[in-house]
Amino acid sequence: MENIRELFQVMTRRFGLLNKNCCQIGETEISLVQSHILYEILRNDKPSMQQVADTLGMDITTFSRQIQTLAKMELVKKSPLPDDRRVSLLTLTTQGNYVAAKIDAEMNEYLNEVFSNMSEFEREMVIKSVKLLNEAMSKSTLCCKPLI
Repeated sequence: MENIRELFQVMTRRFGLLNKNCCQIGETEISLVQSHILYEILRNDKPSMQQVADTLGMDITTFSRQIQTLAKMELVKKSPLPDDRRVSLLTLTTQGNYVAAKIDAEMNEYLNEVFSNMSEFEREMVIKSVKLLNEAMSKSTLCCKPLI
């Protein structure tokens, strides 16, 4: 019988190594966590800090430090919500958009290269299987609830 945990450990390590290697954009070095934050801001329209922290399963204090770092790097802008100044909305700067898009392009290039080693049927089967797995994980009572 296959060791299912081992399969996921290997896949997770490979993605971790990929992310570790892909996040040097020019002079800007981005950590794995920061690349996830940039991606979430990129794919949402002015999300709140709490919304992105919840999506990534991070506590707000740790998340806030990451945002401060990204703001100092001039990649993210934090703006108070006009109606409720306790809520901060996040947007990417021009440089932030460039870095996020570059990381996204590199990830897509890697995934396309991985999928090029499969037939069309295998590719579709893997994508469908990952979708099924993500859906099943979202219904788990043990993990994965904050993630969208």
